[in-house]
Amino acid sequence: MIVTIATDCIPVRLMPEQWPLNIGRLRLHNQQISTHRFTRPAEVVAWLGAMQAQDYPGALWSIGLRLPGATQEDIEHAIAERTIVRTWPMRGTLHFVAAEDLHWMRTLLAPRIIARSAGRHRQLELTDAIFTRAEKIFLKALRGGQQLTREEMFALLEKSRISTTDQRGYHILWRLAQEGLLCFGTHRGKQPTFTLLDEWLPAGQPRDAEACLAELALRYFTSHGPATMDDFVAWSGLRISEAKAGVHLLSTRLARENVAEKTYWFSTDTPVAAKKSSAAYLLPGFDEFMLGYRDRSPSLAPKHADKICPSSNGVFHPTVVVDGQVIGTWKRIAQKSALSITPTPFESFGPTVRRALAAPARRYGQFVGSKATVVD
Repeated sequence: MIVTIATDCIPVRLMPEQWPLNIGRLRLHNQQISTHRFTRPAEVVAWLGAMQAQDYPGALWSIGLRLPGATQEDIEHAIAERTIVRTWPMRGTLHFVAAEDLHWMRTLLAPRIIARSAGRHRQLELTDAIFTRAEKIFLKALRGGQQLTREEMFALLEKSRISTTDQRGYHILWRLAQEGLLCFGTHRGKQPTFTLLDEWLPAGQPRDAEACLAELALRYFTSHGPATMDDFVAWSGLRISEAKAGVHLLSTRLARENVAEKTYWFSTDTPVAAKKSSAAYLLPGFDEFMLGYRDRSPSLAPKHADKICPSSNGVFHPTVVVDGQVIGTWKRIAQKSALSITPTPFESFGPTVRRALAAPARRYGQFVGSKATVVD
């Protein structure tokens, strides 16, 4: 049982004159966007705890932009080497996680995710008996290191007269991933594959609930901070009582600062003030810099929020970020032997920003293996 514990006993860190926090700037630093301390994909993913990954190419770039010189092939090699894995570890949403973290995260988070999906599964007439039948089908088909595409998995279900229409197939795969049967393997061409989790990854070391809570809170506030408790709850899917309990267990490793009547938490190792920079960054649409928070206003003016997610389908546009602030969006246009990067400012880009965009465009081109230039 998780006990609600007040966090008032954690002291407010006394800040010098350059505070209050420049939250967006410090997030760039802590998220390994403006600074880089790692050399391997698994290190980046483990540092961030989990990285949103429903847009596969964008998720590869999210990892790559935090690793100087890395290519798309380097990230996919890490997947094939099984040091990072793609699955639904939190909130029922696709993420990359470090292989060594998946088991304890699933132990902590999967039960609540399954419970929250019960109503939807009743609507789809998906019963425990159907999930059990599907499990037996997939165990037989995948045992021995086999990897099958979603279409092939659906065909197996249909052959056994388990309908996959109306999102039933998706929810069956999703549920069996939550239960620890399935995870994603490598891509076959452009198609992701599924495989058996217990064959893909070694069994993890057991941890108790308190240790899992503390570790998840530490990963989040160290990598995503400064962030609020509400941000952590939205990112992790924990209850507020659990989130507070996790933070309480880290009383010597986290500090807090009050800004605009909100309390922001961060690692005590966070620099007192990250320096202002004119460097520009081209982030993918579902990057943790945006998706890792409930309240995005420290880095995105509310009046521009609908410009990065203009519809109700939850699709986020790639963003242009300078000095911790989202100032526009961008898109790539593939040509015969090169890429054109077209930025769209929310208001206007000055000459300094336009010059600064050349470097991240080159870096993106290097990552995907094609020359990339900025065009108006």
